Amino acid sequence: MSNHLYAPGHTACSGCGQAMAVRYVLDAAGKNTMVANNTGCLEVFSTKYPESAFEVPFVHSLFENCAAVASGVEAALKYLGKKDSINVIAEAGDGGTADIGLQALSGMLERGHDILYVCYDNEAYMNTGIQRSGLTPFKANTTTSPKGAKSFGNLRYKKPMPEIALAHGIPYMATATVGYPQDLQRKVKKALSIKGPKYIQVHVPCPLGWQHPSNQTFDVAKLAVETGLYPLVEFENGKLIGVRKIKALPVEEYLKVQGRFKHLLGNAEEIKLVQDVANASIAKYNLKIEADTAQPA
Repeated sequence: MSNHLYAPGHTACSGCGQAMAVRYVLDAAGKNTMVANNTGCLEVFSTKYPESAFEVPFVHSLFENCAAVASGVEAALKYLGKKDSINVIAEAGDGGTADIGLQALSGMLERGHDILYVCYDNEAYMNTGIQRSGLTPFKANTTTSPKGAKSFGNLRYKKPMPEIALAHGIPYMATATVGYPQDLQRKVKKALSIKGPKYIQVHVPCPLGWQHPSNQTFDVAKLAVETGLYPLVEFENGKLIGVRKIKALPVEEYLKVQGRFKHLLGNAEEIKLVQDVANASIAKYNLKIEADTAQPA
């Protein structure tokens, strides 16, 4: 048996950021945990009958109702008088969170269930063919937001799911990335120490959909943070309590290592539009610091 609560032997792609992140989350949560997970990459590559990579109780929900199923689990544990000793985690991808599952998530947050909701954000519907989701980044090439002679990829900005979660008045919300495992695990432990609904959005590179080498997952994840395109923030009771300060590298450093953005390279005007997105986040959270005082990796 594996020493981890998410065991090896699953069939995720080599370098899958989501598979790594799940291991970090479950190891931080501990064995007294129950997981609800919707249809998507994670469910497909982790639970092929008759095997499972989950070493904790696991229930597979439909694509749209992970948060609702987790709410039922939490309510049942409360009825049985067991909730205080068991963590309930709802896990879903970006499509199952920001799009098809948004209504169930909103209900879970509004009702105040004592659940940690984790969105594994690989920025597209990777399991069904790399279609764009509400969390697909601006200008990214997907099968439903293709580059072309008159198109530079996804026309819409990334849906502000962290802000949407915060708008429900929840006690804890954070963004994290597989690129910084210790930060991710600290936030999971912090969230689980707080009663009520919690939301953590974890950036998880997908070598297949993002078109980067499978051995560069951590490097790509860190570049998203260091350019300001994926700010790492933490809120408690609606107040910003922490941000990860960055060097604010040019966004081209991030774009050039992924095939999904290669159509932008050499086009200064289009790259500037993406840089504007990063600059807005850098200004909003006051992310930038001098290089010689930057936080260690």
